[in-house]
Amino acid sequence: MSPATFDRRHFLLSLPALVIAKRVVGQGRPPLRVRALNHLTLSVSDVKRSLDFYQGLFGMPIQARQAATPILRIGTGPQFLALSAAGPGVAPSINHFCVTVEDFGVDAVMQALAARGITRVEQVTSGGGLGLGPMRARVRMRGAEAGGAKEGTPELYFGDPDGVVVQLQDPTYCGGAGVLGNVCSSLEPAPRKGLLAVRDISHFTVFVSDSNRSTAFYRDLFGLEIQAHQGPLPMLGVGPGVGFVTFAGVGAGRGGANAPPRSARIDHACFSMEGFSPDRVLKALGEYGIKPRGSAQGPVGPLTSYVTMRMPDRGGASGGTPELYFTDPDGLLIQLQDVSYCGGGGYLGNECPT
Repeated sequence: MSPATFDRRHFLLSLPALVIAKRVVGQGRPPLRVRALNHLTLSVSDVKRSLDFYQGLFGMPIQARQAATPILRIGTGPQFLALSAAGPGVAPSINHFCVTVEDFGVDAVMQALAARGITRVEQVTSGGGLGLGPMRARVRMRGAEAGGAKEGTPELYFGDPDGVVVQLQDPTYCGGAGVLGNVCSSLEPAPRKGLLAVRDISHFTVFVSDSNRSTAFYRDLFGLEIQAHQGPLPMLGVGPGVGFVTFAGVGAGRGGANAPPRSARIDHACFSMEGFSPDRVLKALGEYGIKPRGSAQGPVGPLTSYVTMRMPDRGGASGGTPELYFTDPDGLLIQLQDVSYCGGGGYLGNECPT
C-alpha cells in the first residue's frame, strides 16, 4: 500500500469522529450524556473471603454471575459491586468504575471517544478492561459462558489520560445477560441480612497526576457540572442525582506526608445509606471486626475504620462534616455517607449550590 493510499484510508476512517466533534461544538452538547454511576469492580486476593465479607456486612444479594465473578446488587439495582480475582502477583485494587450513558451503542460511543483522542485497540494484556493504558479503548464481548448473551454482550472500556479504566454501558446494565447486559432475573439472596444497608453508589475519588487536566477531560467528554468544592477540588455531578466523581493529585490521601508516592488510581468508592450516623455505623463496623484506627499514623491496614471531619476550608460544616471510611480484608478503602450526601456543606454534606 502506498503512503498516499494509507493516508487517505485513515482520513476516511477518521471522518465519523470528525463529524461528531464538529456536531458537538456546533450544538454545545457533550458527546456522551451520562446518567448514573453504575458499578465498581474490586480485584481481590480471595473472592470467597470478599464475598462473605461484603454480604455479611451489607446483606447484598447476588444479582448475576460472570463466570467466577459474583455481581452483588447495591440497593434495588441495577448498581452493583463486582468481585474478581486479582491473579498471581497482582495487588488488590479498585480496578475500574462504570458510568451509564444515554443511547448506548458501541459505534457511537467509540466515535465520541475517538473525537477526544482515544484510540480503539483490539487486544490488551489482561481481561476485564485492564492493561489498556492512557487514551485507549476496547470492547469485550462477554459470552454466555460468562453470563452474557449468546451472541455476546458488548462491554466497553477506556483508559483516561492517566490510564485509569472507566467502563461505559447502557443505563439498564446490571452485569447480567442480554445484549445490553440488563437481564438479571435469578437473584440469589445473601445468607444473612447484614449489619448495614447501602442504597446506592455515592461517588468515586480518583488520584491522578494532574487534577486540572483530568477534571477538564471528564467535563469535556461527559458535560459534567460542578456541584460542590472541597477546597480547590471540584465535585463533578454524574446524572440527575447527587452522585459524583472527583479527581485529586496523587500526593493526596492516606498515609501522611511521609507516605511514599503512589501512582494514579481509584483511591476509594463511597456507598450511600439512609439515616447515616457515624456512631451507629462505627458500632456496627466494630461488631463486625473492623476496628477504629484511633491515633495510629501511617498507612491504613485492612479491617480498620476512621472518621475525618471536613471543615469549612474544605467546604464542610462549621463544626465539621463527618466522613466515614473503612478498609476491607484486602485493605481497599470504602466510604459510607448519607443518601443525601453530595460532597458539599452541612453536617451530612448535602448542601450543594444549584
